[in-house]
Amino acid sequence: TAEDLWRRAPTALDLAGGAEHLGILEEVLEATVQTVVASLPGCGILASESHPARVDLDLEDAAAFLDRAPHELARAGVELLGPQHLITAKFKVKGVARAAPADDRPGRFGKDALLEWSAKVDGAELSETDLARITAAGATLMHTGHRWVRIEAEGLRRARTLLSQHAKDRSKVSALELMQLLDDDAVEIEAAESNSFNTDDAGHDQVSALALLTGLPDEQLSEAHESDGFHGELRHYQRRGLGWLQFLSRLGLGGCLADDMGLGKTATTLAHLIEVPGPHLVICPLSVVHNWEAEAARFTPGLTVRIHHGTDRELADGLGDTDLVVTTYGLLARDSDLAKLEWSTVVLDEAQMIKNPSTRSARAARRLKARQKLALTGTPVENRLSELWSILDVVNPGLLGSQQRFRERYGLPIERHGDAEAAERLRRLTSPFVLRRTKADRRLVPDLPDKIEQAAYATLTREQTILYQQVVEQLLADAENLTGMQRRGRVLAALTRLKQICNHPAHALADGSPLAGRSGKLTRFDELVAELLDVEERALVFTQFREMGLLLQRHLREQLGLEVPFLHGGVSRGQRDLMVAQFQDLTGPPLLIISLKAGGTGLNLTAASQVIHYDRWWNPAVEDQATDRAWRIGQHNTVNVHKMICQGTVEERIGQVIDEKRALADAVIGSGEAWLSELSTSELRDLVVLEATSTTLSDRHTDPDNWRNL
Repeated sequence: TAEDLWRRAPTALDLAGGAEHLGILEEVLEATVQTVVASLPGCGILASESHPARVDLDLEDAAAFLDRAPHELARAGVELLGPQHLITAKFKVKGVARAAPADDRPGRFGKDALLEWSAKVDGAELSETDLARITAAGATLMHTGHRWVRIEAEGLRRARTLLSQHAKDRSKVSALELMQLLDDDAVEIEAAESNSFNTDDAGHDQVSALALLTGLPDEQLSEAHESDGFHGELRHYQRRGLGWLQFLSRLGLGGCLADDMGLGKTATTLAHLIEVPGPHLVICPLSVVHNWEAEAARFTPGLTVRIHHGTDRELADGLGDTDLVVTTYGLLARDSDLAKLEWSTVVLDEAQMIKNPSTRSARAARRLKARQKLALTGTPVENRLSELWSILDVVNPGLLGSQQRFRERYGLPIERHGDAEAAERLRRLTSPFVLRRTKADRRLVPDLPDKIEQAAYATLTREQTILYQQVVEQLLADAENLTGMQRRGRVLAALTRLKQICNHPAHALADGSPLAGRSGKLTRFDELVAELLDVEERALVFTQFREMGLLLQRHLREQLGLEVPFLHGGVSRGQRDLMVAQFQDLTGPPLLIISLKAGGTGLNLTAASQVIHYDRWWNPAVEDQATDRAWRIGQHNTVNVHKMICQGTVEERIGQVIDEKRALADAVIGSGEAWLSELSTSELRDLVVLEATSTTLSDRHTDPDNWRNL
């Protein structure tokens, strides 16, 4: 302390390194007092003292000192020591939640919660009268009975506003309003644990709205049993999912069932729908329409199902006795009749289709009127957190506030800065409404066979190398000289072309030229196909390019005499169903080529034990969805996944980036491949330049024999 210094106490001598150095410390202390400390509230008297060491502050000066001192001292390089609750304290109003009886029947919980409002500072409870007195006195410091605490003016104003809004001792709020309050920095919600659960007349566990505050973890969910109208038997985790859907329904809330592909979301949802009076509406991609029709016939034959698609889809005369209507996202955006009807439940299957809130499908989904909206997806966040906002804003409008507020409060802090506190706040707020289970958790599906993923490396041919190098040189020149949208467009176009060159020169050139012997990747593909045919296994072959799928079809016909079907966006619903049926019942060829975008979701293809990704989507969530066409419930064989990669190219480099960030890819990597367009020129160079053994860039261009992948 300063007093130790002036009286030359042993601690000061030790700090100075001897009495001969004390003078330097004294000069520093005097200078700091004169230039910084003396200007602070209540500290002016120190400037006139010969040995300034201590000053007593009255309440007004102390409050002013705490307002100014932390910032001004830090700017001068002086650390302020003191109780952190005085230096950085925030005033919060706390609402204490109690369960509301359902229909005035004691012991039963309803869909609302009762909040008993009071303001608390440092654990001390204050009434509205107390707050008014503090405001009138203009005090910013108060004694709570065991210590002094600081009152933040904005917190005081917010507390008075909230208490006046809830003038009665107890106010009733809906479950959704309760969760919105949880996202208010000025409010804390408490719920007594004993009030979170109860038992109904039939002996089943009931969960009150207050259980939402604990995050409603999967372990707390009771298993709800299927009704007699459900023909089948749900697994234990599906029954917990059913209980969760029913719980949300009782509270008038929607949710996102985000189980991995293949864990039976459709069956779980049908078990829920059969117990709720209709009409229900299911919206899904065209490729999944038949799946819903077939699954409903299998599990819930008592439901009358109407397919609302094609030319015969008139709804103007009403639904009659229809229980379940199945339609597509494409039609949803065009058919205004769907928004005119009152639905009991709206189910948005493959809900990643509404991850962009500005699309016509997402806007149309928001306009639908329903008592409950449910989203089904294996990938609630494919690329950015804004996708989670979009899905939850459809099923529970207003839960996460506006899109801009969500971006500022969660998106930017988590995605850019890795803010763990913001991530935990978001998890707590959203976890009651997103039920996520993965197949990697063997507690859920202990009988699911293994999935083995491996890279299938290929080397470029000389022709591919020359084409690749030409594109790289032009890309780096453009990236250096262009800016803005023009640069981003040029980068993405060049990266796409590099992927096409890695696939096959004929794919990049689009010239209809011969295929055999010109692509290292196609040669490696032939080896994989030969191996699986030898052991009589069946395989799915995914490509993101329709053109490449057609080339593979042609190649297999020319080389092996196989007429392999190709499922892509131009295939009709009838043809699609026939392809799937013939592949599954083993009457069709052992290979099925699939466009990743058109067939990466909603298909059950468990006859395949091999999956080949001929080219990479560069988004692990999308690739996993495609793989899950084969690796799902009903699969009895180990699934081998082959990811084809041209060695030393952009495919290998970006694959490494994604593998390193896989757990956080949904928050780190931007929409699709657009994140690549934002890379600097040097970062682009690291990604796309072919990797050689010991040559310089100029050597590589002049001597292609030095390329490692030759």
